[in-house]
Amino acid sequence: RNLTSASAALSPAGVEVVIEPINTRSMPGYHLSSFVRAAEIISQFTADGSPKLLFDIFHCQILHGDVSTQLRQHGGIIGHVQIAGVPDRYEPDGRQELNYPYLLRLLREEIGYRGYVGCEYHPRFGTEEGLTWI
Repeated sequence: RNLTSASAALSPAGVEVVIEPINTRSMPGYHLSSFVRAAEIISQFTADGSPKLLFDIFHCQILHGDVSTQLRQHGGIIGHVQIAGVPDRYEPDGRQELNYPYLLRLLREEIGYRGYVGCEYHPRFGTEEGLTWI
C-alpha cells in the first residue's frame, strides 16, 4: 500500500520511485533480498508511474551471481543502477571480482539503459584516491 501511495503521489511530479533489493550479509534482516521478488512486486503495477528497480550490481552479485543474466532479465524495469567492487564494496576497479567495463557496455549497448550509474562504494584510501579508477 505504501508503494502504491508513493508512486501515485510522486509520478505526476516526474519523480520515479525505485525499490532496492539488498543482500543480507550487508544488511541482516532487510525485507527485500531478492531481485526476483522485487520484479514480482513491480509487476503488480500496471499504470504509468509504476515503481522501478534500483539495480545495485554489488548486491546482485552477492545475492544471485550471474549479473549479466540478471541485467538482461530485469533490464526493462531498471530505474537506476549502482556499482561497487565485490566482495568488499571498494572501488569498482581491477582489484575486485566483476568485469565492470563489460557490464557497463552490456547495460548501454544491449539493454539500452540510458540513466545514471551511481558509484556507492567505500574508498580504500580516501575520496580523492578513490576516484582514480574513473
